[in-house]
Amino acid sequence: MIKKYALPLLASTFLIAPAAHAQDSEIESLRAQVSAMQAQIQELSQRLDQYQHAAPTAPQAPAVAATPASAPVAAPAPAANDGIEISFAGAPEIEGAGGWSFKPFGRIMVDTGFTSLPAGLAASDGFGSEIRRARLGMSGDIPGGFGYKFEVDFAGNSAELTDAIITYEDGGLELTAGQHNNFQGLEELTSSRFSSFIERAAFTDAFGFERRLGLSAQYKTGDLLLQGGVFSDNIDDLPGKNWSLDGRAVYSPKLGDTQLHLGGSLHLAQLESGNTVRYRQRPLVHFTSERLINTGNLAADSEFGAGLEAAVIAGPFHAAGEAYWQNVDRPAGMTDPTFFGGYAEVGYYLTGGDSRGYKGSKFDRTRPNSPIDEGGIGAIEVNLRYDYLDLADGTIIGGQQNGYLASLIWVPTDYTRLSFNYGHLEYDDAVIALPSGSRSYSADVAGVRAQVDF
Repeated sequence: MIKKYALPLLASTFLIAPAAHAQDSEIESLRAQVSAMQAQIQELSQRLDQYQHAAPTAPQAPAVAATPASAPVAAPAPAANDGIEISFAGAPEIEGAGGWSFKPFGRIMVDTGFTSLPAGLAASDGFGSEIRRARLGMSGDIPGGFGYKFEVDFAGNSAELTDAIITYEDGGLELTAGQHNNFQGLEELTSSRFSSFIERAAFTDAFGFERRLGLSAQYKTGDLLLQGGVFSDNIDDLPGKNWSLDGRAVYSPKLGDTQLHLGGSLHLAQLESGNTVRYRQRPLVHFTSERLINTGNLAADSEFGAGLEAAVIAGPFHAAGEAYWQNVDRPAGMTDPTFFGGYAEVGYYLTGGDSRGYKGSKFDRTRPNSPIDEGGIGAIEVNLRYDYLDLADGTIIGGQQNGYLASLIWVPTDYTRLSFNYGHLEYDDAVIALPSGSRSYSADVAGVRAQVDF
């Protein structure tokens, strides 16, 4: 402290000297006083040093050297992050020490378009639009090989739980508990974010494929994937006594740059006594409520489904197809109908270097070779599909739908997509008749979807 004030004291002392410049005797006197004060300061400084060496040292803040006002001040060292890492791929992903992670995700899909039905048909058509999906969720890992996923859909002015699962992984084995898809084919398991058309093949909706509460396991070894589980109902329909066994096997070898996919699935559902099933379908788009083919409610004890699936991806080209049979076991004395649905499609990217994504035995994200945020035009793909659904067998006349579909998909960036769809649908034995009584006619549908996901 004494050293700190020595210089200012001396400076203030010499400020007095100019005021007495004419008085030499006084100047000499002042000089003598200054010399005496310097001696006293030196003596006090020595005593202070002796005291600091003798006394216990208490923790002190590090001394800060005096710097000119214009000199830059060093920034404080960053605090330790405790092993936390943050990466970004569409959304931030936070990874912590020990195997913790957290990532938010979501999607929004807005559809609009027109349906054109035959004149005189007692059904509404024309312009339609909707927010098809508006989902938010989170997923991540928990130490010990565990994981979680939780997703809610807010479309339709209501909140609907889609996925809610806990997983455990050990090598090629993965166990899943909660509400999730139950392995009914390539088209159903491919995310709506990556589908070729704005709606999946007609049979997937008609036969009631949906997420259900259950416990499942899957095992992957090399190019072979085996999946199976036991399920109850969708949580919106619980509590209930319906249950099902579902399984799927996929062989997906890669021959050079060509990806192959061959698979099959089985579904056996035991229904609560007194239950009914109903199979029906819209004309391609979801924003219309009209179903021109419909079995009506059928009393049922159980249902059995079997599906085959195949796909190939070779550079900008892809092809895919599925076939699915759904048999209904009805109470004694009633016939047991079998219904059928399937599709075949081809697709091609018009932009160089682009190809359809594939991961985990299903179609995945397309990442444009030249996205617009890097000065390119994104990825442009055209698709053609034949979609068939037959809901007539024996005494059940639910109608047949033949769909001839085309889509043009523009993917500007990894996480944005614009899809234009057209469908010409031909009906036989439709449930709504023309004024003439005919149940055979056609309909035309156009739909557009804008989507963003993260």
